[in-house]
Amino acid sequence: MMTMPEDHLFDALPVVDEDANRRLHAWLVAAAARDGLLDVAYRTLETPVGTLLLAATEQGLVRVAYDREDHDAVLTTLAAAVSPRILAAPARLDPVVRQLAEYFDGGRRVFEVPLDFRLSKGFRRAVLSHLPDIAYGRTESYAQVAAAAGSPKAVRAVGTACATNPLPVVVPCHRVVRSDGSFGGYVGGEDAKRTLLTLEAA
Repeated sequence: MMTMPEDHLFDALPVVDEDANRRLHAWLVAAAARDGLLDVAYRTLETPVGTLLLAATEQGLVRVAYDREDHDAVLTTLAAAVSPRILAAPARLDPVVRQLAEYFDGGRRVFEVPLDFRLSKGFRRAVLSHLPDIAYGRTESYAQVAAAAGSPKAVRAVGTACATNPLPVVVPCHRVVRSDGSFGGYVGGEDAKRTLLTLEAA
């Protein structure tokens, strides 16, 4: 059997044309959108709280995920819960990216992008609907949120709703803290929660 010298081992591999790959991907995204086959578009964004995965349906932003949630696992879950027709298609997320950049620069206090809440049901949905009412730079306790959502005794359920919030940062569960003022849990971790609250307090 003929062997190839090690220094020529990779010469036989085809050269990857990155420009051609980008053009092909752009064509696939455009074709999928044109034919109604792009159910979930996604992209990632570098932010002061790490790399965020952003995903949107035609109805609106459906998912924001921190690194620690495992972006591949999140996309797999979206494929099962929403649609397997998922594609990296950054353009659909442009308005979200722009508003997140404005937020992290301190120039935006309210997000004005359509939201798709299909991943939250029942009381969790009621909690998430209330969270944008907590003003920028302010916080509420889990008990206050429970009362505002119509179930004053459901303090623990509010914690679960915040922990499973599919749209962190944009739907501000980071503004919910314990009654003693301590942070409590957060899907992005305590450092991310501190960063967001510090940004909003500046």
